[in-house]
Amino acid sequence: MSEKVVVAGVGMIPFTKPGKSDPYHVMGAAAAEKALADAGIDYSAVQQAYVGYVYGDSTSGQRALYQLGHTGIPVFNVNNNCSSGSSALYLARQAVESGAVDVALALGFEQMVPGALGAIFTDRPSAMEVFENVRDRVRGVPDANTPNAATFFGAAGQQYVEDRGMDPSVFAHITVKSRRHAANNPYSVFRDPMSLEEVLASPHIYGPLTRFQCCPPTCGAAAAVLVSRNYAKRHGLRSDVVIAGQALTTDSPEAFDGDMIRLIGYDMTAQAASEVYAQSGIGPDDVRVAELHDCFTTNEFLTYEALGLTPAGTAEKFVLDGDNTYGGRVVTNPSGGLISKGHPLGATGLAQCAELVWQLRGQADARQVEGVNVALQQNLGLGGACVVTMYQKVDG
Repeated sequence: MSEKVVVAGVGMIPFTKPGKSDPYHVMGAAAAEKALADAGIDYSAVQQAYVGYVYGDSTSGQRALYQLGHTGIPVFNVNNNCSSGSSALYLARQAVESGAVDVALALGFEQMVPGALGAIFTDRPSAMEVFENVRDRVRGVPDANTPNAATFFGAAGQQYVEDRGMDPSVFAHITVKSRRHAANNPYSVFRDPMSLEEVLASPHIYGPLTRFQCCPPTCGAAAAVLVSRNYAKRHGLRSDVVIAGQALTTDSPEAFDGDMIRLIGYDMTAQAASEVYAQSGIGPDDVRVAELHDCFTTNEFLTYEALGLTPAGTAEKFVLDGDNTYGGRVVTNPSGGLISKGHPLGATGLAQCAELVWQLRGQADARQVEGVNVALQQNLGLGGACVVTMYQKVDG
């Protein structure tokens, strides 16, 4: 990467349960307005916009942004499953870094319905069909009532348990940590503490996963304003947080060889992380705060190793020693993560961005991780795509 792109403003709205939110376009406009206000610029200054969502008609991005004005700018609608928000961020960063524009807006939102994710278009082949064929061959066809995503991430966790001889209850510690972090986040859906016993006693879903180890369907929106450093300097904008490295990866052939951990994106994460560490000159040992894609406890657990936050085979110790929380080595998901904050698919990557920018600015209130000058983000979508981003605090 050449000239580092500035994250000039971020904004989000509190996440809510389905049925309790405003419509998607109202949520999206509100988040975009918050990010613009944080940056100190007007929507008329935005030259391109990238809008991530999964469940919505084409041009839903325009429907949301037209609430801010009809400026005639290019608006790109981005759908990359659960990594849609960070994919929008990736494209906005590319546009600014390339010099095509000085100001780009990345927005993500989702208006979800209760219950597990399901297919919308049932009259055509599923994008997940190849993945499902591998899962069925390796683990057998799951019960039709089991949430589809849980079968993938549950099977990956079960494979780790079998390979390492680990007690599966270790995964549940991640929910306990997540709830403890979310208690300090006013944007989170679930803020009440939860004991290990309560997590394990919740209804069984698949493999080692119980209900409270799975993220809830959620509604919400988040946004970020990206600008060039020259633009920030000319207009007197805050420029102390930059994107130091970023990579977007998709699946390699090895993902389909029958290894469930690879099938759910381990290699995508490892490859993206490697690229980001090389781009930024910042390694995993330098990271003290991270927002990870904990759609299920098993995925956060596996991501520790994929990102190199702990060596392969040591994630169990990493969890049990408390190295994933305050007082440990890396505070993971200080926001509460997807499990507690919620997972409005298109908004998730940009909510992670907002949390980490606040951390680097020292604006995270009771969630603040002290003395951080770099922050790591990982956002994953099955099907697949993974975005890893390194943020850095610099002299503004």
